[in-house]
Amino acid sequence: MPTARINKSTVDAVRVGSKDVFLWDEKIPGFGLKVTPAGSRVYLYQYRLHGGRGAKVRRYTIGKHGALTPDQARGEANRLSMLVAQGVDPQSDKIERKRQTIDLAFPTYLDAFAKDCLAPNWKGSAGGVEAMLRRYALPALRSKALPEITRVDVAAIMRPVKARPALASKLFAVLRYLFRHAVSEGDLARSPMDGMKSPSAPAARDRVLEDWELALIWNGSAAVADPFGSMVRLLMLTGQRREEVAGLPWSELRQTDAMWKLPADRAKNGQPVDTPLSTAAVLLLTALAKGGNWPRRGWVISTTGKVPFSGYSKAKKRLDAEIAKLNTGEVLERWTLHDLRRTLATGMQRLGVRFEVTEAILNHVSGSRSGVAGVYQRHDWGPEKARALQSWSDHIEGLLTASDKSNVVQFAEARA
Repeated sequence: MPTARINKSTVDAVRVGSKDVFLWDEKIPGFGLKVTPAGSRVYLYQYRLHGGRGAKVRRYTIGKHGALTPDQARGEANRLSMLVAQGVDPQSDKIERKRQTIDLAFPTYLDAFAKDCLAPNWKGSAGGVEAMLRRYALPALRSKALPEITRVDVAAIMRPVKARPALASKLFAVLRYLFRHAVSEGDLARSPMDGMKSPSAPAARDRVLEDWELALIWNGSAAVADPFGSMVRLLMLTGQRREEVAGLPWSELRQTDAMWKLPADRAKNGQPVDTPLSTAAVLLLTALAKGGNWPRRGWVISTTGKVPFSGYSKAKKRLDAEIAKLNTGEVLERWTLHDLRRTLATGMQRLGVRFEVTEAILNHVSGSRSGVAGVYQRHDWGPEKARALQSWSDHIEGLLTASDKSNVVQFAEARA
């Protein structure tokens, strides 16, 4: 077989024959050029992995001439010869590199991670967690393969959220979970976050809204376009989690016995819960349904009826602006939608509701529902929950009717 130093001159000089013609490099054993009868020029590397001359000859296609220069092909042949010297089969290396480029590219891996890990393990909050990763991690990592991600990359992801401790802690925890999962699946040898210090934990929130603040929020929500205004009032009346209310489908609601049946796969803690609906909650939902019977499909809190509501941030800013108008221009001290849940829990204690009933309403699995007590105490507190939520609803109604009537949204007009 002819041999020569493979360069542009020798490659161009090889003539097309009636069958494949080979030119082998005189410096790198196994590095060659194949010229097909159709005139295609392809660089290749031929090798035996083990056993000397008795071993099977294998060929690895480096690439076509034109897409690669002779020098580029030579560099790849050098790399392949070093792999063979180390006992690594270039074909296996090629498969692994392809896997990293395609399967382990971060966007592809994130899709699989969301389906296989977030959906079953993060329950009702899976959508929000996935959206957070797509917002902050994707722009920083683009299509980088998991094994190529470094601490520097993780730091770049975290940089935009440094001033937001709660978000930073959550994002850090989710990223750490993702990389640990990759290690457990054999997709990574080591997490790039090993040794990284967690962000400082945010100060525990203990904000409990005053009665006058609840009235302001209720009335301010009437001036905000639905579905967000109704969502805020439903949060206030039920004490359920934001994601659970925002993603509420009509199919979970029973109008005949005024009940919301949250399934386990939508609950944050994976525990199903029945929430009795107070008179005010029923009026609010009936208004959202445009009166009459409630629908059996679609989303309750939705601008289109086709997808759940998700634009919390902008809607919350509009609500705060409306509250300020009602409050003589004063902005309400920093508060969050989750404070409505804490306020309901605290308010129920003031109303004399048993702690176990409050925990059952909040669907907590700690406290009175944990350990041995949680195993043997199986009463669901259904009647007690209904009475407690109606008492809370009556309390809010009392706050509103005690206010200036010109600024009050009556419960019978639950949807402005």
